[in-house]
Amino acid sequence: MVTPLTLLHTSPVHVPVFDALRDRDHPGAVLRHLVVPELLDRARTQGPDSVAPALRDLLAGSGGPVLVTCSTIGAVAESLEPELGVPVLRVDRPMAAEAVRRGPRIAVLATVESTLDPTVALVTEEAERAGRPVSITTHLIAEAWPRFEAGDTAGYLARVAQAADAVTGADVIVLAQASMADASALTTTATPILSSPDPGLAAALAS
Repeated sequence: MVTPLTLLHTSPVHVPVFDALRDRDHPGAVLRHLVVPELLDRARTQGPDSVAPALRDLLAGSGGPVLVTCSTIGAVAESLEPELGVPVLRVDRPMAAEAVRRGPRIAVLATVESTLDPTVALVTEEAERAGRPVSITTHLIAEAWPRFEAGDTAGYLARVAQAADAVTGADVIVLAQASMADASALTTTATPILSSPDPGLAAALAS
């Protein structure tokens, strides 16, 4: 019997994205989706640590590895791994490790402010683990998020792509949120752009 991978999302738009990646690259894998939008709402207003009790309750019965696709709450979820007794991976960790390998000048783009600090901390952690000094710049695309919330995916991705194309002086661009991934196909910049869903899912299924 195949052990299911539990994916915890804060938006339903991620479900078909990860199902498509599974069908393309990991046939036979079993994904179990939990969609809890209020976790991000609470983390944005009260801080990421405020969602720890809810995460503990939600993931207690997972019975296998967990992939958390929300960058804002990923670090909090990972910290619960010892007491949950199953692997817990934040979707952006493999992307952060790859960014460190690409070069020292890393530009982090996000559309939600609460994502920036956790992502910078994660990239810094991966840089220290690799023994590589990095310089991180952050770019908040605040005008994009209302479009995402309104269901205007095309407008959302267009603004992310515009922001990525405006980045200069970076060795690599990191799209901090899983929802931003498809913007990379709309960019014209020569700077490498990394997103989290593909490497995150692969790493979680290998755990």
